[in-house]
Amino acid sequence: MDDETAPAAATITTAEPPPDRQQHSGAQPVEPARQPPRILVLARRLPFTTAYVVITLVLSVAFGTLWSGIEQKSWYGWVAYGLPAFEQGRWHTLVTGVFFALYPVYYVFVAGAFALLTGFAEWRLGTARTAVLTIVYQLAAVLLVALFFLAFRNTGWDWVAQRSTETDVGFSAGMMAVVGVASATVPPPWRLRLRLAIWAYVLFSIAYIGQMADAEHLAAVCLSLPFSTRLAGPRARRARAWPTRHEVRLLAFVTAVVVALSQLLGALLPDRLTPFGPAEDGSDGVWWALALNLLIALLIANGLRRGYRWAWWVEVVVLAIPLLLALGVIVLLVAAQFVDDADITLDDVLQFAASSLFSLAFFVLLIAARRSFAVPRRGKRKRATGSSQPDAAKALLRRWGGDTISWMTTWPENRHMITQDGESYMAFVRHAGVAVALGDPVGPPEALASTLDEFVALCDRAGMVPYIFSCTARTAAETERLGWQSAQVAEDNLVDLPQLEFKGKKWQDIRTALNKAPKEGIEFRMVTLAEQPWSLVRQVEHLSQEWLGDKKLPEMGFTLGGLTEALDPDVKVGLAVDAAGKVHGVTSWMPVYGGDDRIVGWTLDLMRRADGGFRATMEFLIASSCLYFKEQGAQFVSLSGAPLARSTPDPDRGESAVDKLLDSLGGTLEPVYGFRSLHAFKAKFQPRLSPMYMVFRDEADLPRIGVAITRAYLPTAGLGDMLAVVRH
Repeated sequence: MDDETAPAAATITTAEPPPDRQQHSGAQPVEPARQPPRILVLARRLPFTTAYVVITLVLSVAFGTLWSGIEQKSWYGWVAYGLPAFEQGRWHTLVTGVFFALYPVYYVFVAGAFALLTGFAEWRLGTARTAVLTIVYQLAAVLLVALFFLAFRNTGWDWVAQRSTETDVGFSAGMMAVVGVASATVPPPWRLRLRLAIWAYVLFSIAYIGQMADAEHLAAVCLSLPFSTRLAGPRARRARAWPTRHEVRLLAFVTAVVVALSQLLGALLPDRLTPFGPAEDGSDGVWWALALNLLIALLIANGLRRGYRWAWWVEVVVLAIPLLLALGVIVLLVAAQFVDDADITLDDVLQFAASSLFSLAFFVLLIAARRSFAVPRRGKRKRATGSSQPDAAKALLRRWGGDTISWMTTWPENRHMITQDGESYMAFVRHAGVAVALGDPVGPPEALASTLDEFVALCDRAGMVPYIFSCTARTAAETERLGWQSAQVAEDNLVDLPQLEFKGKKWQDIRTALNKAPKEGIEFRMVTLAEQPWSLVRQVEHLSQEWLGDKKLPEMGFTLGGLTEALDPDVKVGLAVDAAGKVHGVTSWMPVYGGDDRIVGWTLDLMRRADGGFRATMEFLIASSCLYFKEQGAQFVSLSGAPLARSTPDPDRGESAVDKLLDSLGGTLEPVYGFRSLHAFKAKFQPRLSPMYMVFRDEADLPRIGVAITRAYLPTAGLGDMLAVVRH
């Protein structure tokens, strides 16, 4: 048999005799051991969290704080911590205060939030580490906030003056710290989402509620979250050098929404004393203006989520104008401090400066991550030096056909140079003054030379360096007449379908995958992802982001598509799904047109496999897709070429210095991205290999080309990322 069969069902326990012997020996059947209730199993697994919740609830009943506020008790001052308690020598309150809640309703958070959040941290970090971190950060946050109040209570800062006279109870600062540390063990994209939730809670609370506990939460999070990877110990997941484009856009979206909602909530929560001064009652304001402002802000936030360039520009301008005005006002307020008759206090300066901190932080984020917002608005792409409509490129591609990666030229990040006769085009991206064209020109075969000439002329007019990446031998030969040079950068892996049969020893691994998948309840589906239910799309998105989160460098682009490209209605998506509806793997396939609107083949793009899923998912998906496309009449599938990976060099071409450099670069990137391993994996499908080349005009352009191609593939990578790869 090609596939292995595991005799798991034949396992026999020795706790009782076989059924036939029971019938004749008179022995009573042995009942299976009762399993303890799940709540007990959970309590044993989380002893620190369980012990705290139980002790706190028992004390709340014993002392009556479960139904009446603790501040009404005569002994409240003896158990509550805070600056007044410490000044009177009641240091024991650092311990006694953690076992009570200020109001009866707060026990919902003690029994609920603490059990949930600290329990989650204990599950991820272990009991000892969770207990130490929770206790240490609780003590540190309470003491630091008390010290802060002591230092600033006589400065005229009303909020500090008021809070320095108060005491509090609870264990929430330690809880917030330890859940922040536990976030380091969470896989992407949930790590970012959990941390966003933590920051949003503590920042909003300190800005719009402003109680002493909110200050302690902020102190605990600021002291723990930046060091969470180290504090989490061996269970911490490797942090990404930089968030993916999707994560950056999500961060900007959430921040924009929080900023917008804060203005509305500020009107709904009046009469509060916060670090930024007393909140004014906004009920007398113009509510329709607030609603309109919120609507506009949400539209801009949605544009940031989609990565639109216009949304980035609008948000930057919206933030920059008030920040400049705030800077001017702060300067005037500081200057007024030196005027004897000025009715300006330090409190006024601090409040106004602090109110601008959120906007300043958001502004810095947008500037630093500007490359993540490079998607032009549809309908505004210019021809030639700008970028054309993707629909125009698709129409030409369907008419004339293209190479196996030609569908990538229709992706919206590309600019399109359409020839003067409107019959051909070349797609390119611009980085470091280089026009990085992708693949062969699309158009009539006889127009290849003239299309290349127009591309070179365009680059000369715009002061750009012309460069073509991943073209076929046909284009490489045509550029030789222009005096250009070429180097092989990859090999296209082509599987011919008409005669494809998975027979013989060389196909054994593929047959094993095809036979084993149904036995494990895995079925193959070929779908249009954009037409699938939202729940399935979210599964695919989560799987993709989880896979990306384990990479040392940022998400790659250019010739490597992601979920956005897989959602194209013209793209087919192969799914490995089990009986419960769980997605074990995903592949996406781009159409290859042969002219006259005929699809002659399909090219593999996205490949994602879930951790812990069906092991042979990729073999199963690719083989099943080949059989599907064969039935549809396709001539071939391209497994595409892994960048900087190839077989032995072509002896007829020799190996130039550029070839050696690319080979060395491929070896450097192999531990990080595994291009060569991917190339070896595709060999299982017995493909025929077709070389893919880069062509360039002058060796003097190579340094700029190197920067450009790096930026094309890694638009968010910095110098530190590159050094990390070299060190690796």
